[in-house]
Amino acid sequence: MDPTLAGCLQALALVAALALSHRPLGDYMAHILTSSRHLRVERGLYRLIGVDAGADQTWSVYLRSMLAFSAVSVLFLYAFQRVQNHLWLSLGFPAVAAATAWNTAASFVTNTNWQSYSGESTMGHLVQMAGLAVQNFLSAAVGIAVAAALIRGFRGTRDHTDRVGNFWTDLTRIVVRLLLPVSVVFAIVLVATGVVENLHMAHTITTLSGGTQSIPGGPVASQEVIKELGTNGGGFYNANSAHPFENPNPFSNWLEIYLLLVIAFSLPRTFGRMIGDQRQGYAVVAVMSLFWVASGVLLTFFEWQHHGTALQAARAAMEGKEVRFGIGASALFASSTTLTSTGAVNTAHDSLTPLGGGIALFDMMLGEIAPGGTGSGLYGILVLAVVTVFVAGLMVGRTPEYLGRKLGAREMKFASLYILTTPAIVLIGTGVAMSFKGERAAMLNNGAHGFSEVLYAFTSAANNNGSAFAGLTVTSTWWNSALGLVMLFGRFLPMVFVLALAGSLAKQKPVPAGTGTLPTHNPLFVGMLSGVVLIVVGLTYFPALALGPLAEGLHR
Repeated sequence: MDPTLAGCLQALALVAALALSHRPLGDYMAHILTSSRHLRVERGLYRLIGVDAGADQTWSVYLRSMLAFSAVSVLFLYAFQRVQNHLWLSLGFPAVAAATAWNTAASFVTNTNWQSYSGESTMGHLVQMAGLAVQNFLSAAVGIAVAAALIRGFRGTRDHTDRVGNFWTDLTRIVVRLLLPVSVVFAIVLVATGVVENLHMAHTITTLSGGTQSIPGGPVASQEVIKELGTNGGGFYNANSAHPFENPNPFSNWLEIYLLLVIAFSLPRTFGRMIGDQRQGYAVVAVMSLFWVASGVLLTFFEWQHHGTALQAARAAMEGKEVRFGIGASALFASSTTLTSTGAVNTAHDSLTPLGGGIALFDMMLGEIAPGGTGSGLYGILVLAVVTVFVAGLMVGRTPEYLGRKLGAREMKFASLYILTTPAIVLIGTGVAMSFKGERAAMLNNGAHGFSEVLYAFTSAANNNGSAFAGLTVTSTWWNSALGLVMLFGRFLPMVFVLALAGSLAKQKPVPAGTGTLPTHNPLFVGMLSGVVLIVVGLTYFPALALGPLAEGLHR
């Protein structure tokens, strides 16, 4: 089959599968987050941790619960890695070095899953299963829980208080009723496609040239499924989803793309159900879809360009790509993984064409809202919707309202701080790294491409993506420490502002829509929201992009 046609068919099949999943999965998540019934296993967990599941929390208590849980998770995962050599199924690996353990703990708890190590030669099976994979479930659930709190803020409460739900109830239900059962089903499917799942030690085999090679096994499928479903991205192997044990064939590749998109694309339906207006959810998913389609088309187009002797011989930019996937599936994966907070890769992003790599970088700079990570994509685009409504209100001289809530100075401060926080972290971090000679020495490339590698690293860490331009040595103590801090600030500071915004909205009395109220469910609003996203990103990051991928692409 013609590779272009095959790529188009894969994309169309993906769109169809996501469209079919949107309504039932979105409705199911709305049911999970609004049901008053508690399962027996959930009640047991509540008793174990001493939680009153029926008591709603104010936004500040919700925030403290989330931060305390995440802090304990970082400490536990760090300690777990440091004592790995004393654990069962350690495979003889030593304890993980302190700087690497810190970076990894921060990475997996923040849903970033940035990896400065090779998984198959650093982590034993128990740490992979009981440490990293567990955080894949929990960090994804935290993101959805924060999104649910913001939705409740828009919906409001009967007594007009700043109560936005119960963090422990949300966390437990999302894991028990959503992530675990879906992961079990699709882990079996992945095993059927050829993804390995065992507790074997490494096998030593003799190669055709007479040498030997060590091939490690492990519980890969069970970690792979939540890696994609929870938009985590941390691979069992260093090659991530380019490794044949994680992603053996075109069907497994297609399925993994579907898994990393399905929850994020279904959450707008959940949003519409919970606020009682499905049209609002359709407007949000329309904006997400526009950016996802545009990114996929542009990245594929740039990778199909074959200017130069080597590219003309290959008929496309095949460097760094798996032959079993080809250009279309590789570009679709790269676009989807950088538009979500997944970070999984089936191709070397450092080997993308300059403008193709620029699209992947720009995808993350959007704030990963199209469709974004599990939960983080939805609350990110809702904050941008608040800004859009405010701008529109200024244009007509009317107090802006969104979903029956007035957007005053307090709400706009929280929204503005949310938008400014991540770019500030990215640009300050990149500037600091480029100002130190020792840290610049970690760049394996000079010029615009070397700068792009550093910019990509901080963009990926601050936006909790986790993918990388691989031509950057980040194993030093400075890089591990700096990127660990960036991941923590990039994850939790925006959540502070989101929950504060939720509490502020929840306290308001609903304002009935009038003749001057801006409709937020029609094509006009979809266009306005898309424009605000582009303008905010363009004004913030364009100078940095001009020094990196744009300069490299135009030079070539």
